[in-house]
Amino acid sequence: MRGSCLLFSVAVIACEKKPPPPPAFSLADVAGTWSVRAMRDTGNAVITEYQISGTADPGSWTMTLPNRSPMRVKVSVDADSFMLETPPYPSILHEGVAVVSKGVSRLRDGKLVGTFMAKYATRMVDSILTGRTEGTRVQ
Repeated sequence: MRGSCLLFSVAVIACEKKPPPPPAFSLADVAGTWSVRAMRDTGNAVITEYQISGTADPGSWTMTLPNRSPMRVKVSVDADSFMLETPPYPSILHEGVAVVSKGVSRLRDGKLVGTFMAKYATRMVDSILTGRTEGTRVQ
């Protein structure tokens, strides 16, 4: 009797329907134009504001820093994350120094919320800056 009850329990568990997985996250979910604020890890002081924009095509994405021309950026998605990487560009914080930024964001309550790391091409003590970002869809 015990063996048949155990077998029946296993059969019932195996037949239970699992909820469908959430729809896959894609660049189409974040396509458009976003106004982004970059802040240090602690506090709410804004380091800079910029715009990112693009479509479902990963080759269409650009980032525009204040008073600068748009630059092409590399974007990708993985699971629920949107990743962005810049080419080297002149830093807005350190004159004459090139910087590369990488960031990862997730859609949270209609905003792009994430973190970034900026690596400066110098041997300064503070050659890496980390912080957080918050983006609001403009279009």
